[in-house]
Amino acid sequence: MISRNKRVSIAVVLGIGILVNYFDRVNLSVAHDALQSAFGISDIVFGYLLGAYSWTYAMMQLPSGSLLDRFGVRRIMLVSILLWAIASGLAAVAPTILFLFAARFLLGIGEAPTFPACAKAIGLWFPPNERGVPTATFDAAAKLSIGLGTPILGLILLRFGMRANFAATAILSILYALLFAFTYRDPAVRQNIDPAENKNADTGRLRLSDLLRQRKILGAALGSGAYNYCFYLLLTWMPFYLQKGLKMTSRQAVLWSAVPWLVAAFFGFAVGGMLTDSLIRRGHDAGTVRKTILLIGTGMGLFVLAPAFLRQPQIVLVCLSLALSGLAAASPILWTLPSLLAPPASTGRVGAIMNQSNQLAAIVAPVATGYITTGTHSFDAAFFVAGIILLIGIASYVFLLGRIEQIPFALAKDQLAA
Repeated sequence: MISRNKRVSIAVVLGIGILVNYFDRVNLSVAHDALQSAFGISDIVFGYLLGAYSWTYAMMQLPSGSLLDRFGVRRIMLVSILLWAIASGLAAVAPTILFLFAARFLLGIGEAPTFPACAKAIGLWFPPNERGVPTATFDAAAKLSIGLGTPILGLILLRFGMRANFAATAILSILYALLFAFTYRDPAVRQNIDPAENKNADTGRLRLSDLLRQRKILGAALGSGAYNYCFYLLLTWMPFYLQKGLKMTSRQAVLWSAVPWLVAAFFGFAVGGMLTDSLIRRGHDAGTVRKTILLIGTGMGLFVLAPAFLRQPQIVLVCLSLALSGLAAASPILWTLPSLLAPPASTGRVGAIMNQSNQLAAIVAPVATGYITTGTHSFDAAFFVAGIILLIGIASYVFLLGRIEQIPFALAKDQLAA
């Protein structure tokens, strides 16, 4: 039996990694005016630059899932962290916009294994009825990072310039690489604290083609992609939306854009993590609890439609806080799905399939928003599109994902990954 303190330390280390990881992602979104001044780019080019990271991130999802299943979390993540640290350092010295694009491409390659790795690590270290809080820990860290990173990096940018902004995230990434190297180890599969899952650990490595034929996995991937479209719309464009759409100053925009993310970080941990695990421990059906929180949380995400119809800054910020809080509560449920739907030896692949869908949405969201706002001179249609996409995600949970339980892979014992 693995000690509780050991498992808690694993969850904390993974959460710190996501915190640093998202500092690397958000540093660009606060730099709209600085980039326009330095490189003379348009809003459309800015949208492409915001999405550039996601292009290589998406391309590397399925390979990273296979690498995680083959080589383990520790080795793949150490390489990953070093790559994303180098990418932030290169962004700090980028002499041209093309060089900055290249740095963001490298960042996407480096960060690609992160969420599938966290999902796999939680599956290895925690039993199914205790995965809500540790999953919520690393997932809430993403929202907390945006809530803290947006004002901190925005103020660094306003005080010291855009390059100091990127340099700060590079230094943090190097420090995290050292922390991860000293603290994280993969447990031997035979030491997994859930014997029921151990039973098929050596015979559960399935081909991607077998996984992609499963309705539950497709439902999880479509819903996760819909979630991420809204997430990346707000991650990449919120500071500029508050400045241009709601007429805030640059300083007000970077400070107030932190509020919805901080509220979401608390709500995601409290509901998606603590409440979920508490209800399951009290004897409520685990599948029903998770499905209910997933649907209610994603339904709350429809408050993302508010900016399409409302103009009062205070009301809009409340609505966006509600939207992100609901999505934050649903997100830990999403990231427990790889270890709940598939055998342990295939959780990396399932996490990668879901994150592939996520990153296709992350590519489209900032670019589409750039075109929509340029063409309409307004953010209204951009938020309306996000609401429609989220409705599609809710439908995929209802009609494809169905009950949250392990898929009975009849051929698991005979099918080894290619």
